[in-house]
Amino acid sequence: MSRSARRITATVLASGALLAAAALPASADGRDHGHSRPAQRSAVVLGAIQYDSPGRDNGSNRSLNAEWVTVTNTSRHSVNLRGWTLTDESRRSYRFDLRLPGRSSVRVHTGVGRDTSRDVYQDRRDYVWDSRDTATLRDNRGRKIDSESWGRHGGGNNNGHHGGNSNGHQGGNSNGHQGNNHGGGPRGNR
Repeated sequence: MSRSARRITATVLASGALLAAAALPASADGRDHGHSRPAQRSAVVLGAIQYDSPGRDNGSNRSLNAEWVTVTNTSRHSVNLRGWTLTDESRRSYRFDLRLPGRSSVRVHTGVGRDTSRDVYQDRRDYVWDSRDTATLRDNRGRKIDSESWGRHGGGNNNGHHGGNSNGHQGGNSNGHQGNNHGGGPRGNR
């Protein structure tokens, strides 16, 4: 190959390399370039859910409090949940006012009770979690953090319990799949 043909070939290859580098996405070089990074997955997640209180659904406070949703902080650091909300599909909402320590959980009960570090109460007189529903956890800015649905995704008879990581509370499983834990009540599809 002649000297001029080699120069032309080298020029074409160099130009192609420059074009390829220019076309490379800005994020591929590992620097931020002033663009915001995607939101990180939250350390706070929904765990086990007891949406149909075991036994007879008579509307008593005891029966209402047997219906609950577990919220778990999977990180080592505490998270301020003040202003966060837990909502069902009918837009019934509970607003948190607590700090959740690292690697701990809190159960949000439907009925009336005295809040502790492990159990909080919505102070409602009616059931919240239907046999086909979705629990949605949002932060204090209204951003969706986590959600769990049940009742319309098959999975057999789960008898009022949706599994999750209950972190020491009775009745949960750690695989995130629907469990078969408690006998459901006669409420059916509320």
